[in-house]
Amino acid sequence: MKSSALHLLRTASLVVLLAASSAPANVAATEVLAAGPQGSQAAATAPAESSVTLRSIVTAGRLPDLRWPDFSDYRALVANFYESAGYVPIWLTNNEPTQQAQTVIDVLKQADRKGLNAEDYDGSRWADRLARLHQSPSPADQARFDAALTVCAMRYISDLRIGRVNPRHFKFNLDVSAKKYDLPVFLRDKIVNSADIRAELNEVEPPFGGYKRTLQALQQYEDLSQRDNGEQLPVPAKPVEPGTAYAGVPRLTQLLLLLGDLPAGTAPENSSVYAGPLVDAVKHFQERHGMTPDGRLGAQTVKQLNVPLTFRVEQLRLTLERWRWVPNQFVQPPIVVNIPEFRLRTYNQDGTIALMMNVIVGKAYRHETPVFERGMKYVVFRPYWNVPPSIQRSEIVPAIRKNRDYIANKNYEVFNSQGSVVTSGTISDDVLQQLSAGKLQVRQKPGPTNALGLVKLIFPNEYNVYLHSTPSQQLFSQSRRDFSHGCIRVEKPAELSAWVLRDKPEWSLERVRSAMQTGNDNQQVNLTTPVPVLILYGTAVVTEQNEAHFFDDLYGYDASLKKVLAKGYPYP
Repeated sequence: MKSSALHLLRTASLVVLLAASSAPANVAATEVLAAGPQGSQAAATAPAESSVTLRSIVTAGRLPDLRWPDFSDYRALVANFYESAGYVPIWLTNNEPTQQAQTVIDVLKQADRKGLNAEDYDGSRWADRLARLHQSPSPADQARFDAALTVCAMRYISDLRIGRVNPRHFKFNLDVSAKKYDLPVFLRDKIVNSADIRAELNEVEPPFGGYKRTLQALQQYEDLSQRDNGEQLPVPAKPVEPGTAYAGVPRLTQLLLLLGDLPAGTAPENSSVYAGPLVDAVKHFQERHGMTPDGRLGAQTVKQLNVPLTFRVEQLRLTLERWRWVPNQFVQPPIVVNIPEFRLRTYNQDGTIALMMNVIVGKAYRHETPVFERGMKYVVFRPYWNVPPSIQRSEIVPAIRKNRDYIANKNYEVFNSQGSVVTSGTISDDVLQQLSAGKLQVRQKPGPTNALGLVKLIFPNEYNVYLHSTPSQQLFSQSRRDFSHGCIRVEKPAELSAWVLRDKPEWSLERVRSAMQTGNDNQQVNLTTPVPVLILYGTAVVTEQNEAHFFDDLYGYDASLKKVLAKGYPYP
């Protein structure tokens, strides 16, 4: 509203509040002012009733008019917003919604385009509310309208900024608190009197190219889901090889054309043989969905082809939620690992990708790699592998009981709490007993067969998780790569080490490789500035080429997030 109108409303409200300050909370403002002149009473009645209604709503932290009536988690913020204005409606001028109110309502109704749920912000209810404002509404009705818009606007801005659900709810060690807005201040300074609300709200969203591409892909897949008839491909008894007949060729052609895997104008003439450009299109589809691009129509490929496009829309929505958990700024470009994708990326200052490589992550259901953020502080060439207590207890000790030479055969050694080696040979009964009790520890000596390979990159954390190389290079060719106990094995360890040490000119790629192959054992090199490391979880990734890639919900985190979101406000 205009500042002059706001000043008049605040002045009228102050009269009411001063008069009502000694009255019980449930006494109507008209009764408090009954002894005053008739003209003053009539002028003050409307703002008095609005004020009382607004106070009542805020005190309760509940508004039955809302799709999700309980706003107790926002109650203090809403109270702050109205206290600063003397508890008068903010979004109305002369009983009409302000231009800013109309724009905010339009934005709320289009929340689905941001991967949110418009019904969380009463998307379908605003038409009736606006209509009622033109039917001689009471001051209480106006107050309820105003409160509803304030709550919905706060919810929307917060959700757009930091997501709906706190990642801590899933035991993800990501902190969104630094991104939070002071919502009453933001509304007052950026929205209530804004000349361009949409521009202000654009600044609320994550600034990353990947987020913006995911938004575009969401809108694309929503359109595709409307255009597709959902016909299912027949599942073959055995994989369909290129050049052989397949009854699903017409549907396969139609679907791959729709998705863009099959370029327009290249559809096969023969509608019964699986061959030619259709095979190439399937390979492209397989690559986009985390499968080996062999062009064979096996059960897994057909299963992915039969996934409803509405499910892909949901994957994009859930990924957008997780984008909002990511810090907006970094002290320097980060290393990002996406668990379901089995991929690691590093970034340049301008946000472009510097390095990209395959990774191996923790096994599903038993040794999941945690989701968290930390700063990488140092690199160790030719490291020891200090066996974690859980692995020592569950795997190493049982192996020693079966074979007392297990330690020697695996190039391990036993050491004590002072770091001194106790033995690297045959294990005695006494040493076995101390190992079983956790009084002694096991580590693997440096070298090519070490479980950590020839380098580890450390970002200290409570999970004892880090990046490292591996002697098992053949595993990187697998399409599904959850083979570790939680740590992350990297496909190109030398290149990654040289990248994190790039501000040390003496540590060229050649020197890094030399340190890995022939350098000193357990050589630590500290980073000048910690490098941010983000271990994240997203089952949809939109590349710089604007191709949408989808991956299996490896740890079931999509299902868990979807379940929480379905419950509505207040979100945990």
